Amino acid sequence: MTRNPLRRVVLGAAATVSGIVLLLALKPHSAPPPALAHATVPAGPRPSSSGAPGASGPKHTGTVTGDTEQTDYGPVQVQVTLANGRITGVTALRTPSDNPRDQEIASYAIPQLTREAIAAQSAHIDAVSGASYTSAGYIQSLQSALDRAGG
Repeated sequence: MTRNPLRRVVLGAAATVSGIVLLLALKPHSAPPPALAHATVPAGPRPSSSGAPGASGPKHTGTVTGDTEQTDYGPVQVQVTLANGRITGVTALRTPSDNPRDQEIASYAIPQLTREAIAAQSAHIDAVSGASYTSAGYIQSLQSALDRAGG
């Protein structure tokens, strides 16, 4: 029994091409909301050379509530706590909760988003995989709260 290496090469190439064509034919169920892509791109002036957020602006201390953002799965609203212009905490006041799946998504996404917001000291954070709508609402509400606080 003689093996033909050219035949194996041709079959391997055909299988690879077929796999690539199938992958390219896949389409997502829906596109992420346009606000998500926009909300994660840093905009505006950069912090001063000290690197401290709000170093050139007023140092707000207290809590500020963001806008309620309507998502496809329900409203998202956050309240940010600031001390001398630094984010020290973010509390989710409203999250999608119409069904157990919405509650599950919010229960793992909100803590991750909060940690990222505190670490980044801004609303310029990444969305949580599997929670793109909740992430977009969180980011938009957080940004509106920071805008109200002047930072």
